[in-house]
Amino acid sequence: MEMKKFVGLGIIAGIIGGCLTFGAIYAVTKQGIPGSTNIKPLQVVDSQGAYGLQNAFVQVAKMVKPAVVMITTEKTVTYRYWNPFGDDFFDQFFEDFGFPRPRQQQPKTFKKKQEGLGSGFIVDEEGYILTNNHVIQGVDRILVKLMNDEKKYEAKIIGTDSRTDLALIKINAARKLPTVILGDSDAIEIGEWAIAIGNPMGLEETITVGVISAKGRSVLGTSPYEDFIQTDAAINPGNSGGPLVNIKGEVIGINTAIIAPYVAQNIGFAIPINIAKKVFRELKSTGKVTRGFLGVYLQPLTEELASSFGLKETKGSLVSDVMPDTPAEKAGLKPGDIILEFNGRPVAEPKDLQKMVADAKVGETVTLTVWRDKKKISVQIKIAERPEEETIAKSESEPSQKTWRGLQVSDITEEMRKQFNISASVKGVIVINVEPGSPADECEITTGTIIRKINEWPVSSIKEFQSIISKIDKKSSVTLWVQQEGNNRFCILKGE
Repeated sequence: MEMKKFVGLGIIAGIIGGCLTFGAIYAVTKQGIPGSTNIKPLQVVDSQGAYGLQNAFVQVAKMVKPAVVMITTEKTVTYRYWNPFGDDFFDQFFEDFGFPRPRQQQPKTFKKKQEGLGSGFIVDEEGYILTNNHVIQGVDRILVKLMNDEKKYEAKIIGTDSRTDLALIKINAARKLPTVILGDSDAIEIGEWAIAIGNPMGLEETITVGVISAKGRSVLGTSPYEDFIQTDAAINPGNSGGPLVNIKGEVIGINTAIIAPYVAQNIGFAIPINIAKKVFRELKSTGKVTRGFLGVYLQPLTEELASSFGLKETKGSLVSDVMPDTPAEKAGLKPGDIILEFNGRPVAEPKDLQKMVADAKVGETVTLTVWRDKKKISVQIKIAERPEEETIAKSESEPSQKTWRGLQVSDITEEMRKQFNISASVKGVIVINVEPGSPADECEITTGTIIRKINEWPVSSIKEFQSIISKIDKKSSVTLWVQQEGNNRFCILKGE
């Protein structure tokens, strides 16, 4: 009897459940009928603030784009017509058959205008624009196009700085122009948003978004002042000179270079805006950038070099040579000195010292902490103005500053005699650096080796060394008589 009751209740429950299910299906089906007014749109819950971030990018674009300009350049290039037979083909023909050679004619040439493209941004409402030096270098004409303005304004160059690849140009728009807000590139962090704005491939007012990938990059090797911001925000030809901005719309860098697309994707570099601020101020006021100067040649410390000088760390900048008649020479700096601090600021590598000296005021007296004779000393030195690049290049081209067959040498100082246990009777020059894989490296010459003779010529100073190597043919092998670890030996130094 009880079993019948349970079965009856089950049947009743099934009937009720079926009715409810049918009613639910009917209700849903009815809502799907076209024209129904009960349909509600699907909504996405913005739990992570995606819309807020999107709006931030939109606001940055509206804020910065009016101050970003397109720069087109023109220059006249002389081309030479191609001669498929070579310039001396017919001369040789006449000569082979005994005919007199015809009168020499100048190669035929033609001129053609070449156009360039870049970006820039307005930093002063009077029309001052920052861009890259390589965008406007060597051109005949610079034209600037503003946002929402079809007219192209001719620009004049106020000043350039090839060391940082920056240039300042100016247009006269006869009105106040919108400007960007300059941020603080020292305060940026790896992983922050980065937004590049410019005219890649001529596509005006293009915005790309990425992050700060790294800081302090030195990748081109064209200047000791390289300190690039790396970003994965897409940068392409035409972006050069345009701003790299943060999520607040502040300019933190100037887009400058990329790794070739066939090598790597989305690896671009920007000049930190804090470097550009100083360059802008000086270019605007004087048309050039003034930098400090010591007059030393520097090299990084390897573990082997640091140990030989009695240092436990490789932090510091080793003076490999001192230029004559410079602040360094007047202050008594010597080859073999290791500069550890500049006005109390630690020097980890040569690049650090170069930046500190460049930023120092001309005429200022600074204190260097120097490691000499296995102890720290203080050296007072007066900063001079950095000479023109041509003057320095001429000095750097002297044989003593070049690496000869992988060797870099120096006069033997008293400090070096103590460090390497060299007796006073030993004459020669001491090796301070050897390039890996060079003829000197194959000859098993190491740092601290003393070169006493080159072929039959004795060497007692850097001047004699320069004089001797200047007489040797580049392809000729030479015999060196050297001293290593107290033992003398001969070795053959191969030519090219």
